[in-house]
Amino acid sequence: MLDVSRSDLVAGVAGSGTMGRGIVQVLAQCGVRTLVFDAQPGAAAKARAAIGQALARLVEKGRLKQLELDAALARIEVVDSLTAFAPCHVAIEAIVEKLEPKRELLRALEAIVGESCVLASNTSSLSVTAMAAACRLPGRMAGYHFFNPVPVMKIVEVVDGVLTEPWVGEALCALARRYGHTPVRCNDTPGFIVNHAGRAYVPESLRVLGEGVADYATIDRIMVDAAGFRLGPFGLMDLVGLDVTHAVMRSMYQQYYEEPKYKPSYLNEPRVAAGLHGRKSGRGWYVYGKDGAAEKVPEQPVPTAAPGPVWCVPELKELLLKLGATFAADPSSASVCFTAPLGCDATASALELGLDPARTVAIDPLFGFAKRRTLMTTPVTAPAARDAAHTLLAADGVPVSLIRDSAGFVAQRVVVHVVNVGCDIVQQRIASPEDLDRAVMLGLGYPRGPLAMGDAIGPARVLAILEAMLDFYKEPRYRPSPWLTRRARLGVSLLTPE
Repeated sequence: MLDVSRSDLVAGVAGSGTMGRGIVQVLAQCGVRTLVFDAQPGAAAKARAAIGQALARLVEKGRLKQLELDAALARIEVVDSLTAFAPCHVAIEAIVEKLEPKRELLRALEAIVGESCVLASNTSSLSVTAMAAACRLPGRMAGYHFFNPVPVMKIVEVVDGVLTEPWVGEALCALARRYGHTPVRCNDTPGFIVNHAGRAYVPESLRVLGEGVADYATIDRIMVDAAGFRLGPFGLMDLVGLDVTHAVMRSMYQQYYEEPKYKPSYLNEPRVAAGLHGRKSGRGWYVYGKDGAAEKVPEQPVPTAAPGPVWCVPELKELLLKLGATFAADPSSASVCFTAPLGCDATASALELGLDPARTVAIDPLFGFAKRRTLMTTPVTAPAARDAAHTLLAADGVPVSLIRDSAGFVAQRVVVHVVNVGCDIVQQRIASPEDLDRAVMLGLGYPRGPLAMGDAIGPARVLAILEAMLDFYKEPRYRPSPWLTRRARLGVSLLTPE
């Protein structure tokens, strides 16, 4: 196995664009002599100068010493030919995201470097196995997927191709730890870990929008305030770019032979065609001002309805009591009826409990009521009942989101879809439970990893929500993962390995 801790370690980076530049910086900062080559004349030298500027800003902020800056820059050597990579122990390609140019580069590197040199690709979506197949020694080639910006995003996916030898991945993991990144190991599959796990949050939110359950801003508010995500799905699309997001969704769906769980939405296609790509174009789902800030979308105002008697399921008694509700003895009077279904819609809960659907509303109980409350109506809920419920729920100043009938509300269905896709990833042995959760938290910024998210809700409840949604929609998109089903039935953590 390659000893990546050695003081005389030499690394080569082919490609000096945004990703290549970041890889060069972290390698040089951790004491590695780093050679950088770019086929475009002058590009590598510009990259080195840009790295110097980035490090200088760290010195100004007191996060780096001038001596450390000087030492890091001294380790970066711009070379004018790949032949200079001959002494490299590790060679990383970071060129255009196209299979054939990467294969050609790897073949060229093999003719230059020694047989013990590790070859790695920073590909984010291409098959590592297909690249390695172009090599004379495919066992020494692996994926090494960094995230942008590389010095800030402290995660790297180490991807084993079908023929990758174990020591290669181990060496790349050890090298990642040397420059302060967290390596996560996975097998070569479409999307690896992070992009694969990300095929739940945005697509299911688009599905909610497409059903007319709520507008995009309401969905974002629910996912941030109630479910605890840092950024709502539509704000996230605008940040990444709708063109990029839509292309990834289509690609993943096709690569998995139209697996229903990854089915994209038609809603992004016309926006991409219209050039509404998000922040970079000034408009996506939101409109952005000259300062880059999104224009505020006003919330629906709280009505001023007269209070009346209410009836509720036991789960909501404490909340409504705190809000000053007057309780009816039974639901047969002219009271507003509050339910709290899991996986079902307001219509189903009204019929199941024998309530009048015209006086029934539903409250999402899954994520508590402290920061935002989601109020769902049936198709026939009377406006007076809806407004009375809205007024009562907002009595203490906590915002209320009003949505139309939806099996699983908004947050329930999106979060359990995230959990379910994560369970499939570990069921398929693409990554370990720990690496999956670690990768998603570092790479996507979720409040928890998918499995820890499921454990916080309770695997049995996640399973119940999915089964209710599957029963309603009759679509395999919502079929529970075997990993989830077995652990829910056993009453054990979703992080329990096999």
